[in-house]
Amino acid sequence: MSKTIKIGILRESGRIPPDRRSPLTPQQCVEAMQKYKNLTIYVEKSNVRCFSDKEFECLGLAVVDDLSHCDILLGIKEVDISKLIPEKTYLFFSHTLKKQPHNQKLLASILEKKIRLIDYECITDENSNRLIAFGFFAGIVGAYNGVKTYLKKFYNLDFKPAYQLKDLKNLYEELEKNVKPCLPKLRIAITGGGRVASGAMEVMNRLNIKQVTLNEFLNNEFDCPVYVQLHSRDYHRHKNNPELFDRDDFHHNPADYVSIFKLFTSKTDLLIAGAFWHSKAPKLFELEDMLSDFFKIKVIADITCDINGSIPCTIRSTTIENPIYDYDPKTGEIYEPFTSLDFITVMAVDNLPCELPRDSSEYFGERLLKYVVPALVTNDENNLIERATITKDGKLTKRFMYLYDYAYPHENLKL
Repeated sequence: MSKTIKIGILRESGRIPPDRRSPLTPQQCVEAMQKYKNLTIYVEKSNVRCFSDKEFECLGLAVVDDLSHCDILLGIKEVDISKLIPEKTYLFFSHTLKKQPHNQKLLASILEKKIRLIDYECITDENSNRLIAFGFFAGIVGAYNGVKTYLKKFYNLDFKPAYQLKDLKNLYEELEKNVKPCLPKLRIAITGGGRVASGAMEVMNRLNIKQVTLNEFLNNEFDCPVYVQLHSRDYHRHKNNPELFDRDDFHHNPADYVSIFKLFTSKTDLLIAGAFWHSKAPKLFELEDMLSDFFKIKVIADITCDINGSIPCTIRSTTIENPIYDYDPKTGEIYEPFTSLDFITVMAVDNLPCELPRDSSEYFGERLLKYVVPALVTNDENNLIERATITKDGKLTKRFMYLYDYAYPHENLKL
């Protein structure tokens, strides 16, 4: 008989305000236990989770105060350091892979407590394609926020924010009934080719905004709103060969490339940034570019939300309740939204899927059930879990040894 495995669904506690999403919905928990007879799922009590405790209890799930008896703990975002249970297996987005300063203590504590940390961001197939992500919903909400911000700034039109809408269906209804009839002629550039861009393009298509080619976007005028999707190859060139872009080489040697995005800044009203950015890659544009008369972008929905990253005016993240700020490119200072039409209005919410928590949780849980739960409960035959394991037995795993100086900043700490 297979070993009994106890999985606990964590109450989100590592961020303020806490995340409302759940890694599994109540129904998905039941489905998992029905499929795997050796699996029992417990749910930590929460008064902020988008699914109430009662919704879990009504399906026969145990809602408890303490998960210390569980083997594996599933969360979404970072876990409060004070609540980490030693020698357990945790799965969540740790936000340590880029050596983020604010989570250095979290990783150090995980190592100290000999926790096995599995990061969703690192769960990939054999071709390094991510299997677990919220990117599609980030793209939907980010694009919605971007269009909403543009219409508010230039036409004083306002619509319900996504977090006040019941669900994705309701958001689509808002687009159809209220936003679509108000659309002016505007030109939208979407960067990226992954899930985020797909979500953003879903909004464009729901609004019947016409997709055009790169050449059309640069050279033609339009009597209707249009958008273009831009991949890395469209706005990067090799430093030593302006005619060259090699995708694999760019991913391995991003510092060898320069951005030519300035081609698009005079043609774009609204920029929706959804492309993954490497810290060694060039910025999309530079601060001085924003002072040019050819820089026409006035609203930026920065879904990637890399602070001081690909978008130079993303100098801080924003919140769901206060999602935007104005940036003055002349002084580098930020102001309240819509202070001046000459300023650039930036949307930089770093937890966009939280605006549609029930839908995004269901979407995320489907992928957990398909890829992760089988690997945790039966066997990890495709090494999904092994590849995504950052720490084990108080040490960094081989793949993540590049985090050594980040995880052990003091000389007296040794592996």
